[in-house]
Amino acid sequence: MRQRRFVNAIAAVAFLGSAASLHAKAFDKSVDIGDFTVHYKVVLPKDYDAAKAWPAVLAFPPGGQGADMVMTTLVRNWQPEAERRGYIVFIPSAPNGRLFFEEGARVFPEFLDKMLAEYKIRDNKFHVAGMSNGGISAFFVAAAYPQYFWSVTGFPGYLPDATPAHMNALAKMCINMHVGELDSGWRQQMKDQAAQFRAQGFTVRFTIEKGESHVLGTLQGSGAARLFDQIEEARQGCGK
Repeated sequence: MRQRRFVNAIAAVAFLGSAASLHAKAFDKSVDIGDFTVHYKVVLPKDYDAAKAWPAVLAFPPGGQGADMVMTTLVRNWQPEAERRGYIVFIPSAPNGRLFFEEGARVFPEFLDKMLAEYKIRDNKFHVAGMSNGGISAFFVAAAYPQYFWSVTGFPGYLPDATPAHMNALAKMCINMHVGELDSGWRQQMKDQAAQFRAQGFTVRFTIEKGESHVLGTLQGSGAARLFDQIEEARQGCGK
């Protein structure tokens, strides 16, 4: 686990550098949950109406999952398409540096309940996604609390501690897994897990992004539309 986190941090720093010249506008908020204060950004549709129910995404940042990585994934993967398509996106920072697939997971499901209480979320369910450590977090939280989610996406990302019970928890979700062609360690692990999901009859999309390494440029900027296309499919299909 330590080695994976170190590699992710290096990739995430490079990812942040590519976004340093961009600026995104989003609301900075925080919520107290137990001993933790969870800071998060929320993107609202341009025509946001608090009386209307909106589709929502819980997006986890990569690397150390701190505020810098929240801003990075906000700019590169989420905000432009969310505003264009009418989605609410929540991107939390790891509380006190505790990763969301480790001790930081303690803020769930209360964080989700608080978001549902503050915002009208369509069908009271989220789509969950993330890159690298964020992708692992997305699968970890989705498997722990499947009743809150329509779909789970890792780019890259996979289910850690894939016990039969944890895998079965994802059975009714759309599962999206994207990994770089040059990301050899993650590629094989994700390929094998996608095959396991398919063998159990789950709905899985697994793609190897040609010429990409750990940080997937194909899903940044205009390429982020693919993430939302897949979320839209989940709203209409296997997530129901």
